Amino acid sequence: MNYRKDKYGNDISILGFGCMRFPRNVGLTDMKETEREILAAIKGGINYFDTAFIYPGSESALGEILAKHGLRQQVNIATKLPHYLIKSINGLEKMFQEQLKRLQTDYIDYYLMHMLSDVDTWKRLVDMGILEWLAEKQACGTIRQVGFSYHGNSDMFCKLLDAHDWDMALVQYNYMDEHTQAGRRGVSYAASKGIPIFIMEPLRGGKLVKRLPEAAKKIFADYPVKHSPAQWSFRWLWNQPEVTCVLSGMNSMEMLADNMNTASTVEIGELGPAEEAMLHDVVNAINAKMKVGCTGCGYCMPCPMGVDIPGTFAAYNRRYTESKFWGFVDYAMCTALRKNSTAASSCIGCGKCEQHCPQAIEIREELNNVVRTMEGPVYKVVRKAAKILKF
Repeated sequence: MNYRKDKYGNDISILGFGCMRFPRNVGLTDMKETEREILAAIKGGINYFDTAFIYPGSESALGEILAKHGLRQQVNIATKLPHYLIKSINGLEKMFQEQLKRLQTDYIDYYLMHMLSDVDTWKRLVDMGILEWLAEKQACGTIRQVGFSYHGNSDMFCKLLDAHDWDMALVQYNYMDEHTQAGRRGVSYAASKGIPIFIMEPLRGGKLVKRLPEAAKKIFADYPVKHSPAQWSFRWLWNQPEVTCVLSGMNSMEMLADNMNTASTVEIGELGPAEEAMLHDVVNAINAKMKVGCTGCGYCMPCPMGVDIPGTFAAYNRRYTESKFWGFVDYAMCTALRKNSTAASSCIGCGKCEQHCPQAIEIREELNNVVRTMEGPVYKVVRKAAKILKF
């Protein structure tokens, strides 16, 4: 296993265990199989386990297994605060104590604001008193490092990085999302500030393995260097020194063994221009059904009405290149699950964005298409729920 340093010089395995998708049996966590995989992961050198309050049964399962085998001191636990369910510091404290109980521990190594969407949401937490609460927890060692997880565009990600002295950040990043989500620009900006970056969705929910188009599969098969699609995805990420740790929701021993083998053999800089060009061809093959030729450059921003134009088009494209479900999830997260909606329906047709688009995209027309396609009854329910929960 290879390791990289966190902000304070601690060794972190470059492969982290994502605990959102533990093996299930009749709808419940399969504890026997989960225990087998976690023990194998630790034996193989993985020392970073990522869970969250809202992952069903995850915190409790992880805590039980680590306590049973006396392994708590050998690993780093990252879990997340669902701030969108919190209305007061008392509520925050109650939830945190529940997390400690579930995890059977008296400290959390990395405590993340879960799906922190924008600076206004962070300011709400600051006004609530979260800075004082975090300072107290860190002073007594109950929380060791503080970060946030993020889904959204690079502009807002960079603003969030500037909003607090973070210890780390968790973002969706892969060769498909090089210029969407936080993107390479966000990852580079974090590195410039000395903030370690941890990666989720390295395989885009399995799309970069299980749902590749035949044209993309052929590109991999024809390339003289032979790696599986999953191995190429991980190697692309670990090729970048800015990436500290890549999470994988490993729910089989075969997947675990394969990922650990890759994490033990990869080297920074092993991918050169030829490999980057090959992966670019793969992206083009995947994006053949893309609806809008948006590169996520952000020149159209900021929108006077707050529309997240790059995020909107990324989600819209994902609907057609991957699935309706994941396109909807992305769109809801980047528009509705924020304190102030950034939905396409907020567009007033001023055209300011089109004056700066280097791709000459008819943005107003495409935003109207997004509204018709993405903002149906289910979306409206999600947006109303987000307002009630005060994301």
